[in-house]
Amino acid sequence: MRWTLPNILTVLRLLAAPGVAVMFLYFHRPFADWCALLLFIAAAVTDWFDGYLARSWKQETKLGAMLDPIADKAMVVIALMVIVGYSSMSPWLVLPATFILFREVFVSGLREYLGDTAGTLKVTPLAKWKTTTQMIAISVLFAQGVFEHYLGMSAWGMDQALFEQIMAGQVEDLQGLRWKHAGMVWSGHIGLTLLWVAAALTLVTGWDYLQKAVPHLREER
Repeated sequence: MRWTLPNILTVLRLLAAPGVAVMFLYFHRPFADWCALLLFIAAAVTDWFDGYLARSWKQETKLGAMLDPIADKAMVVIALMVIVGYSSMSPWLVLPATFILFREVFVSGLREYLGDTAGTLKVTPLAKWKTTTQMIAISVLFAQGVFEHYLGMSAWGMDQALFEQIMAGQVEDLQGLRWKHAGMVWSGHIGLTLLWVAAALTLVTGWDYLQKAVPHLREER
């Protein structure tokens, strides 16, 4: 095995995947949301850099080729589990997350079954767009958690009628409730929209991989 810089970045990204969940075990929110958001963004950035460096420096290795998709899947799967686990279990969030998780398990199973012929399921440009969309969506949803908890902290102990008056602009907003609420709402909408786009790309690429695998799944007569 060659421990090149691209491979080291890939390993760090793989280690960062469970780190996202660990943030919520050892830190209180919204600090945990901040840590998870920054860790996830840093790991997502390395996803582009390790591939770019490996190609430009001609340091593509079997270790990197093996670990890169595993690190991507681990990041997405664990982050989605954390987001769904700390959410209100809205079907608008659970459904696309379920589609994404199902596809990742299904394609991984196909690759394992095909063994030496798994090269027929090479990562396509559309699959790369799928991964990028997933990572942006997850980052935005983590940001929603940040806005949500700062809003809750600012409104702690506040009378509901006063809160509604501030939101309606009838009372001066000294604690920034309106912009925190707007950030929470918009990041939620944008994050969910991107997650549904990612889920659609997930199903399309999953179907593409299945079609490519079908010739290798037919029984010999």
